[in-house]
Amino acid sequence: MRFNIHGKKVEVTDPIRNYIEEKIGRLDKYFENPNAIEATVVIRIRGIEQIVEVTIPIQKIILRAEESHGDLYAAIDIVSDKLERQIRKNKTRMSKRSSRGEDLGFDLSFEDSKEDEESVIVKRKQIEMKPMSEEEAILQMNLIGHEFFVFKNVESGEVDILYKRKDGNYGIIETK
Repeated sequence: MRFNIHGKKVEVTDPIRNYIEEKIGRLDKYFENPNAIEATVVIRIRGIEQIVEVTIPIQKIILRAEESHGDLYAAIDIVSDKLERQIRKNKTRMSKRSSRGEDLGFDLSFEDSKEDEESVIVKRKQIEMKPMSEEEAILQMNLIGHEFFVFKNVESGEVDILYKRKDGNYGIIETK
């Protein structure tokens, strides 16, 4: 795996770079062609927290994990473990897609632990999609106490997803 490592408000030293390449590089065993994959690692500092964000685009799938911790090396360990859990947890879903002829770029021959059971949909909800502004969507989301809200944007006429970010701000995913 190739790495694109950069820091915001922090200098990425050789020991940090080597540690990231060692820890995230452990994921190579899950990919069919790890040399063709480029992992983007961003290190940021917010107060006393050190944030490590890893994004690995693989053909039709994007692996992403973010972790903040007071110790940079601990944050790297945790984010590496998160990515590995994502791969292991979704092995069954990925193997179903690859059996349909989709090449996802994963080597699915690894041993799966018994503790990782496949998640199932346990609730289905229908909502009324009335057009509203972004400000009204924020209000509605806060009133129901969710971390995200789906609404029809009155300006664009498209379905958008509003979500609350870890930093307390909001983000919007716009559909086409």
